[in-house]
Amino acid sequence: MPLTLKSRFVGNVYVIRCAGSLVLGEEAKALGNLLEERAPEFSRYVLNLEGLTRLDSIGVGLLVRYVDRFGRRGGGLRLAVPPAFVTRLLEMTTLSEVLPQYATEEEAIVSFLRQGSAQARQGKRGPRVLVFDPSADLCIFVRSVLGGHGFDVHSTCLFYDARIWLEVDGTEYILVGPGAVELTQGTAAKALQQVSPGARVFELGAEFESRDAGDATEELLRLFGVGQKS
Repeated sequence: MPLTLKSRFVGNVYVIRCAGSLVLGEEAKALGNLLEERAPEFSRYVLNLEGLTRLDSIGVGLLVRYVDRFGRRGGGLRLAVPPAFVTRLLEMTTLSEVLPQYATEEEAIVSFLRQGSAQARQGKRGPRVLVFDPSADLCIFVRSVLGGHGFDVHSTCLFYDARIWLEVDGTEYILVGPGAVELTQGTAAKALQQVSPGARVFELGAEFESRDAGDATEELLRLFGVGQKS
């Protein structure tokens, strides 16, 4: 069965759902290409293996290679919902400690978020911002702009993931984008603020996505008071 990959990100955690065979050939190459593509931005990965039907030595070797690579950058690779045959294989090969396994995808994500939260507190990073919008490109734009001005920016495209992130660690700011389709924008903002009551919430207007990049940048900086006198 060919390998299919579906991905998303929750803050600084990249989640990949794998279904089919992770074996020598195009399947292993496809996963490797995706990891390489995202490596410049992410070092923490969760692989949901619930739909995996086959894993050969090349597939295992690929996973171990990236565990080592991401680990050197302070990240890692963790497995969620592994089928019984994967668990047995990792036990046989004594790789269970190298490739941590979690019963659910949420548990694997939360394990990374808690680790990142502790590291951020130790590093005394800038004010935290959670961006919620279905557009990955919009999230990247906001992260780039605010991150360049000292903010510790995280983003997610799903409302459910936004709640998970906030439940692990609160934030100073919540930014709800114009494409919040799972709920109306106002409802999403209120629901997220209930999870992090101390956060200040901003909503981007429907026209934000089509604005000139320079104008959009100025709007973001105004919202967050960058460059404004107190």
